[in-house]
Amino acid sequence: MRYRQGALLALTAGGFALAGTAPAGTDVSAKVTDLRSTKGQILACLTTRADAFPDCGKDPHARTLIVPARRDLQLDFGRVPDGEYAISLVHDENGNGKMDKRLIIPREGFGFSRDAPVRMGPPPFDRAAFAVDGAPIHLTIRMRYML
Repeated sequence: MRYRQGALLALTAGGFALAGTAPAGTDVSAKVTDLRSTKGQILACLTTRADAFPDCGKDPHARTLIVPARRDLQLDFGRVPDGEYAISLVHDENGNGKMDKRLIIPREGFGFSRDAPVRMGPPPFDRAAFAVDGAPIHLTIRMRYML
């Protein structure tokens, strides 16, 4: 009987130790600045795949967020495994779930991690990429508007 009580105590203690263990990965968050209005929503995408950047449609493992647009907006992507990531944002002012354009020029706001420069289209993944390697990541992403 003593053996069973000891085994039960060991299993119970082990269960508590596991319950207190933090999930693997690193917290990634981004502060959004320079929104021109609080209309609509922010569409956010965090991906590790260059071929799925900037819209994440090709990455089934991408972290996406849709949050109401507001001042002092903080996006929390949660804990992610170590690796190289890039974030893209769209200020979907009319709430239709996509980036609206006039001809090829974006009519709504956009932003990228590392404030990656925009030339003739969105920046390549490597210009927006940042490393996640254990320390919490807190980025600031500036929204830009062309029209």
